[in-house]
Amino acid sequence: MAKFEGKFRMESSENFDEFMKALGVGLVMRKMGNAATPTVEITKDGDTYSLKTVTTFKTTEIKFKLGEEFEETTADGRVVKSTVTMDGNKLVHKQTGDKEKKEKDSILTREFSDDQMLMECKVDDIVCTRVYKRVV
Repeated sequence: MAKFEGKFRMESSENFDEFMKALGVGLVMRKMGNAATPTVEITKDGDTYSLKTVTTFKTTEIKFKLGEEFEETTADGRVVKSTVTMDGNKLVHKQTGDKEKKEKDSILTREFSDDQMLMECKVDDIVCTRVYKRVV
């Protein structure tokens, strides 16, 4: 089984603008998001994971335990309830939006192999695919 921990640099991204648009992200934030080439670093301390995403615009970090719900502020500023579970060589990250604010739910699936992380982002029927190469 491929290990989750490591550092990954994005190599390609398809349909990210449509994904962000479906989540209600504004034009300026979408332009910045599309221009960014994130590096993702995943570490583990005991049973707590840390997932840090670094771009030239913004750095975000979440800490979580598998299967435990936590509050997350997304890179675009939404506050969601998140749960991350493990399914084989995948981390499945479910984000539940605030229904009172009519926010949408999304699922981020990160599939790991020895040399890459394949990330699928879904909201409604929109699917975005982002490929990250393992650098460490």
